[in-house]
Amino acid sequence: MSSGFLASSARKAAKKQKINASIEARSHSEVVEYMSSIDILLLGPHYSSELSKYEDLAKPHGVKVCVIPQDIYATLDGARLLTFAIDSLNK
Repeated sequence: MSSGFLASSARKAAKKQKINASIEARSHSEVVEYMSSIDILLLGPHYSSELSKYEDLAKPHGVKVCVIPQDIYATLDGARLLTFAIDSLNK
C-alpha cells in the first residue's frame, strides 16, 4: 500500500516539474511481466535482501535496479523519489 502512495506522490511531482514519466507501483509477482518496458525498477527497502535476484532478472533487459532509501519510503516523498530515480539512471 505504501508503494502505491509513494508512486502517486512521485507522479504528482513529475507533473509539477513537467517531467514526462510513467510511475507505477507493482507487486513483486508482476515484475517479470513489465521488465521489457521499464527503465528502472525501484524496490521497497523491505526487498533489499533480494536486490541481486532482481538485478539478475533485469540484466537481460538493461533495466537499472535500486532500493529506495528508507527515509524516502517512510515519508512517501515523491519529489525525492523522482530525484533519486533520475540520479540513479544517470549514473
